[in-house]
Amino acid sequence: MRLRAMSARTWMLAVAVAALLLVGAGVAYATGSGDDDSSEHATGPGIEKAKSVALDHVDGRVTGTEVGDEEGYYEVEITRDDGSQVDVHLDKQFNVLDTPADQDGPEDEGASEG
Repeated sequence: MRLRAMSARTWMLAVAVAALLLVGAGVAYATGSGDDDSSEHATGPGIEKAKSVALDHVDGRVTGTEVGDEEGYYEVEITRDDGSQVDVHLDKQFNVLDTPADQDGPEDEGASEG
C-alpha cells in the first residue's frame, strides 16, 4: 500500500512539473522570447497608421515594422515590386522623416558578386 501511494505521488509530481514546463514554453512562445525578429513586426493602432502613411509615400508592401527606432519613432520597411527595400522613418505625429534604401536589398547583393 505504501509503495502505491509513493508511486502515485511521484507520478502526480511529474505531471505537475510537465504542466509547468508546457505553460512556461507557451508563454515564452507567445511573448516572442528568444526570437531575435520580435521587434520587426510591431502592432497596434499607431503602427497601422504609420504603415498607411509609409505606403502613401512609397509604393510596395510592408515587410517589417518597428517602434522606437533610432532614426525615428516608427520605422516601416517596404519592399517594392522590383524587390528593393526602403525603410520609411516617421516621427510620433506620423510625419515622414526620411526613406533611406535598406542595405540588405537585392541591388547590393549583385554589386558584391562582381
